Amino acid sequence: MLGYIWQYVYASFLRYWLKWVVRQVSGKCELQRICAGFQPGATRTSKTEYSLQFSKNKVLRSSLQTSRDNLEQCVDHIVQAKNVKPQKDPLFRKSLHTCLLQITGYASLYTCVEDLRKETFSSDNMEHEDMLLKLWKLLMPTVKLESRVTKQWGDIGFQGDDPKTDFRGMGMLGLTNLVFFSEHYTEEARQVLSHANHPQLGYSYAIVGINLTEMAYSLLKSGDLKPHFYNTVTGNPELHHFHHLYCYLAYEFDKFWVASKPQSIMEFNHYREKFHSQVKISLHEPGVALTLTCPPNSNLPIADPGVM
Repeated sequence: MLGYIWQYVYASFLRYWLKWVVRQVSGKCELQRICAGFQPGATRTSKTEYSLQFSKNKVLRSSLQTSRDNLEQCVDHIVQAKNVKPQKDPLFRKSLHTCLLQITGYASLYTCVEDLRKETFSSDNMEHEDMLLKLWKLLMPTVKLESRVTKQWGDIGFQGDDPKTDFRGMGMLGLTNLVFFSEHYTEEARQVLSHANHPQLGYSYAIVGINLTEMAYSLLKSGDLKPHFYNTVTGNPELHHFHHLYCYLAYEFDKFWVASKPQSIMEFNHYREKFHSQVKISLHEPGVALTLTCPPNSNLPIADPGVM
């Protein structure tokens, strides 16, 4: 309780006067001090975001909702509002622009991910069907699918004869992530599938993949992934950056599961939560970057698998 009271008093009163005193001494506003005092990345961008969010200046607060097209104009307004002299601080404008691009880009990324999650898999949509069949061919290149509805789907971890029922929670986002991992990290995806089919340590590859999509989505929605994207994307994060994050989770969870040697699949929720906790702890590290160390397939462009 005392902590919340202190936060309120600091944010509402003390912080404003402290900023004023420091500006009189240094000759620079808080945003200038942040941009000059920290290297590009999560720490700088997060501190910039906090400064803008709790500013008493409406121009600064509204900058967090600006569109990419209006970003240049938004930076001009902030420079004017804070009376920053470009000739005295020539790097400030560019640094602030990068921070705002990351901050507003994160919000745009969430919108794109949410739209894909809300898109329902439809057997009447040939693009959806083609993606599903593509997943099979990528993971099982030497095995022919006998029919569209078949028990063979269980070989790559779906629950029933028709995978469409497994995409209800995450929609096309779940399938897109599965295809992206299989297409851009083919050998790694097949390795994970082989572990998933292990007689003792096995699990349902596709179902767990969709579950990890939900984990990635929840982390994005809560804002926990901001440090990762602020450190790994110098500009506007896009959908393929989210897919690469999923690839990291899929690959690392498999390693975690195998190393943990669970007694049975019934312990999945327990180990899933342990893995989730480890990821969240990692996201509190200033230099966090949840990226696979193995490079993606070099013959493929960085694109979303839904764009055929």
